[in-house]
Amino acid sequence: MAEFIEQNLWLISLAIAWSLPWKGVALWKAARRVQKWWFIALLVLNTLAVLPILYIFIFSKKKATS
Repeated sequence: MAEFIEQNLWLISLAIAWSLPWKGVALWKAARRVQKWWFIALLVLNTLAVLPILYIFIFSKKKATS
Protein backbone atom coordinates (compact mmCIF):
# COMPACT_ATOMS: atom_id res chain seq x y z
CA MET A 1 0.00 0.00 0.00
CA ALA A 2 2.80 2.41 0.85
CA GLU A 3 4.35 1.75 -2.55
CA PHE A 4 1.06 2.55 -4.30
CA ILE A 5 0.79 5.83 -2.40
CA GLU A 6 4.35 6.80 -3.24
CA GLN A 7 3.89 6.00 -6.92
CA ASN A 8 0.53 7.77 -7.20
CA LEU A 9 0.94 10.75 -4.91
CA TRP A 10 -0.09 13.12 -7.69
CA LEU A 11 -3.33 11.16 -8.21
CA ILE A 12 -4.15 11.24 -4.50
CA SER A 13 -3.40 14.97 -4.37
CA LEU A 14 -5.66 15.56 -7.37
CA ALA A 15 -8.49 13.59 -5.75
CA ILE A 16 -8.17 15.64 -2.55
CA ALA A 17 -8.04 18.91 -4.46
CA TRP A 18 -11.20 17.90 -6.38
CA SER A 19 -13.17 16.61 -3.38
CA LEU A 20 -12.43 19.21 -0.73
CA PRO A 21 -14.20 22.25 -2.24
CA TRP A 22 -17.28 20.22 -3.18
CA LYS A 23 -17.47 18.68 0.29
CA GLY A 24 -17.06 22.11 1.90
CA VAL A 25 -19.90 23.67 -0.08
CA ALA A 26 -22.20 20.70 0.50
CA LEU A 27 -21.49 20.68 4.26
CA TRP A 28 -22.10 24.42 4.41
CA LYS A 29 -25.46 24.09 2.63
CA ALA A 30 -26.55 21.18 4.82
CA ALA A 31 -25.62 23.09 7.98
CA ARG A 32 -27.44 26.24 6.86
CA ARG A 33 -30.58 24.20 6.12
CA VAL A 34 -30.27 22.34 9.46
CA GLN A 35 -30.21 18.97 7.71
CA LYS A 36 -28.36 16.96 10.35
CA TRP A 37 -28.48 13.59 8.58
CA TRP A 38 -27.20 15.02 5.31
CA PHE A 39 -24.41 16.78 7.18
CA ILE A 40 -23.35 13.54 8.87
CA ALA A 41 -23.51 11.55 5.62
CA LEU A 42 -21.50 14.16 3.73
CA LEU A 43 -18.94 14.37 6.52
CA VAL A 44 -18.43 10.62 6.89
CA LEU A 45 -18.74 9.27 3.35
CA ASN A 46 -15.88 9.90 0.95
CA THR A 47 -17.17 9.42 -2.58
CA LEU A 48 -14.74 11.58 -4.58
CA ALA A 49 -17.29 14.39 -4.52
CA VAL A 50 -20.13 12.40 -6.09
CA LEU A 51 -22.42 12.66 -3.05
CA PRO A 52 -21.61 16.35 -2.37
CA ILE A 53 -22.26 17.28 -6.01
CA LEU A 54 -25.59 15.42 -5.98
CA TYR A 55 -26.55 17.13 -2.74
CA ILE A 56 -25.62 20.61 -4.01
CA PHE A 57 -27.43 20.38 -7.33
CA ILE A 58 -30.34 18.05 -6.56
CA PHE A 59 -31.14 17.48 -2.90
CA SER A 60 -30.49 20.95 -1.48
CA LYS A 61 -32.91 22.72 -3.82
CA LYS A 62 -35.63 24.50 -1.94
CA LYS A 63 -39.02 22.99 -2.45
CA ALA A 64 -41.58 25.31 -4.01
CA THR A 65 -44.30 26.40 -1.62
CA SER A 66 -47.80 26.48 -3.02
